[in-house]
Formats: sequence, structure tokens, C-alpha cells
Amino acid sequence: MVGFVAALGVELARGTGLAAQVAEGAGVPWFVATASVLSLASLVPLFKGVTPESRSAGLMTSDAEMWNGRFAMLGLVALAFTEFVTGGPLV
Repeated sequence: MVGFVAALGVELARGTGLAAQVAEGAGVPWFVATASVLSLASLVPLFKGVTPESRSAGLMTSDAEMWNGRFAMLGLVALAFTEFVTGGPLV
């Protein structure tokens, strides 16, 4: 979800498409750092022996988070496909 929102935010701010953002390479260190920190942070409960199902309550269940991630990936693919078809940024 962070990647999709970040890509859309850069498009709104700079007017560059997803392909141009990747080709530019300026955000790669930020992407790697953010992905590393978030990945490590998500593994901490696992190392402590806490399962996602045991912490699920109300709207924030492990299934809801899985669907949220799937829709974010679908949105990122749709963004890239739309830019490929139109030949320019979405916004």
C-alpha cells in the first residue's frame, strides 16, 4: 500500500509516470530503506511468537490486511498498465 500511495503521490507532485520514476532512480535508496524497515518491523512479532490471527480484532483482521495488500498490488499494476496504454502519467 505504501508503494502505491507513494507512486501516486509523486505523480501528483511532479507529473512523472511510474516508468519515469523507476528510470530516474532517485527514489531507489528511499524505497530500499523503507521496504527494509517495514519488513523488519513486520517480522518482530513473528520472532516473539505472536501470530497475526491472535492479534486480530474488529476491522483490523489478518484477512482484511491480506486483502488490503492484494488490492494495493492490483492498484500498482493497474497504474503501470494505464500509463503504458496512454503513454503518459495518470494525472
